[in-house]
Amino acid sequence: MEITGRLTADAKCSTVKDRKQVVNFSVAVNDSYKPKGSGVAVKVATYFNCSYWMNPGIAPYLTKGALVECFGRVSVNAWTNAEGEAKASLNFHVNSIKLHGNANGATNAATKETLPAAAEITEPLVDLPF
Repeated sequence: MEITGRLTADAKCSTVKDRKQVVNFSVAVNDSYKPKGSGVAVKVATYFNCSYWMNPGIAPYLTKGALVECFGRVSVNAWTNAEGEAKASLNFHVNSIKLHGNANGATNAATKETLPAAAEITEPLVDLPF
C-alpha cells in the first residue's frame, strides 16, 4: 500500500531490545469528497502512526510538515480506554520512504546528496510484470 501525506511532528528514533532502532512518525493524509446531493466538498484527514526499521539515519530529514510518500502495510490497533470507550489507531509499517518536500514547500533535491545511501532502501520485487 502507498500513502502520501505530511508529517504531523518531527520523527523520533528509539532503540528497542537487541539494540535495533526504529523511526516513529505520524502522517496526515488529506482527502475530500462531495456528499450526494450537496455541492459543498467535505475535507477529511486520516492519521497514520508509522514505524520504519530499515535506516534510522533518515530521522533528521523527517520533520514536521514534510511531504512524504510511504510504501508498506497497514494494521489496526484497537483498545478500550480507562473510561470504557472503544479506541483505535491506524499503524503503517513502512518498507520504503520517498521525501518530496519539507514544510516550507522546498524540494529535497539539495538534501538528497546528504542522505545516507541506505535511506532509499526498497524491498526487492518478487514478481516482475514483464
